[in-house]
Amino acid sequence: MAAKKPAKKPARKPAKKAAAKPTKKPAGKAAKKPAAKKPAPQTAKKAAPPPAKKASKKGAAKAPAKAGPVARAAKAKADALDFGAFPPGAVTKHSTTLCLGCVFRLFTKQLGLAPRAAHAEIRRYAPTVEELTAREPQRPFFKAAGEKNARCPFCDAARRWHARVDTYRVEGGKASDAARRALVKNLPARDQQFQVHEEKRTARAVFFEWLERLGQGLDFEDDRAWMKAAARAYLERREPRADWAAEFEGLRQVRRSHRLDAGWERDGDRLFLAPALYNDVLLVQYLVSRSHRHGGRTFEGRLTLPEFVRRLRSAGHLDAHGITDRDQFDVLEKLVERLTGGDAPARLHFIVDRRDLLDKVKEIAKQ
Repeated sequence: MAAKKPAKKPARKPAKKAAAKPTKKPAGKAAKKPAAKKPAPQTAKKAAPPPAKKASKKGAAKAPAKAGPVARAAKAKADALDFGAFPPGAVTKHSTTLCLGCVFRLFTKQLGLAPRAAHAEIRRYAPTVEELTAREPQRPFFKAAGEKNARCPFCDAARRWHARVDTYRVEGGKASDAARRALVKNLPARDQQFQVHEEKRTARAVFFEWLERLGQGLDFEDDRAWMKAAARAYLERREPRADWAAEFEGLRQVRRSHRLDAGWERDGDRLFLAPALYNDVLLVQYLVSRSHRHGGRTFEGRLTLPEFVRRLRSAGHLDAHGITDRDQFDVLEKLVERLTGGDAPARLHFIVDRRDLLDKVKEIAKQ
C-alpha cells in the first residue's frame, strides 16, 4: 500500500495543465479585448451627432448671410453680363455717375411733377450713348472720384442719390457677332434693365475711338509698361483668337524678327514679331503717344515723323504696301488708311446697364 502512494504522484501532471490554463486565460482575455472595443465606435457614433447638429445649425445660420439679397443681386449682376466669350479687344467699358438729385429737381421744380410721378419718369429715363460716353460729362452726369462721402458737383446731393451707369461698347465683326447675339438674347427684359443701341460708323472712326480709349488708360510716365500694353492691345485687336494673356505673361521684350515672314513666336522672355506686324505696332505706338504726348515714342525710341517714315522706307515696309508717295504726311495718311480700314462700313453695339439706376430710384422712393 505504501509502494502505491508514490505511483500517485504522476497525477500532478494535470496540475501542470491547470497551471497552463492561466496562460490561456490571458489569451482569452486578449481575444475578448477587441469585443470590448466594439462599444467604443458606438459611443463615438453616439457622440458624433451633437457636433454634426451644431455644425448644421451654424451652417443654417450662416446660409442666409451668404445667400442674402445683396449677394444674390451681385451674383445676378455678374451672370447677366458675361463677356468671357468675346475677344479681348472687342469690348470696352465706360462708367459714369448720374445724379438722381439733379434729375428729380428738374422734374419737380421746373416741370411741376409730383414726387411719385417724378420717380416714375426717372425709372423710364434713357440717356443717350453720347451722354454716357462723353469724355467730359455734362450735368446730370459726372465722374465719380471714389470718395466715401462724395457729393454731386452740381447740386451737392449725397451719395445715396448717385447712380452708376455702365456702357459696354462692342465692335461688330465675325469674331464678336455670334457672342453678342447670344448675350443680348439672354439679357433680362424686366424694367428695361439693359438697353441696346446700334450705330453705323466707318472703320477709321471706330479705330480712332479705340485708340482714344487706349490712350486714356495708359501711364505715359512709364515707357516700358505703356509700350508693351499698347502692343498687346493692338495684337488682341488684330488677332483676337490668340491667347495674348499667355504670350505676354512674364514677357520682357518685344522685338522684330528677320526669320519670320508672318505672325509671331515666343522665345523665352522675348516675343518676336514678323517685320510687317512689328511695323504696325510701331505705328500704333507712334499715333497714341503723339495724341497724348508731344512726339511719337515707340520701341525704336522717340521718333519725329520724318525719322519714322525714313525707317519704314528703309525697312521696305512702304514698298511692300505700294506706298510710293514722297511727302511724309501723305505717307502717314496712307499708312493710317491701310491700318484702320478707311471708309469701310463698321457697326458699333452699345449695351447700357441701368440696374443700379433702378435700384437707387426704388430706395429713394421708399424714403
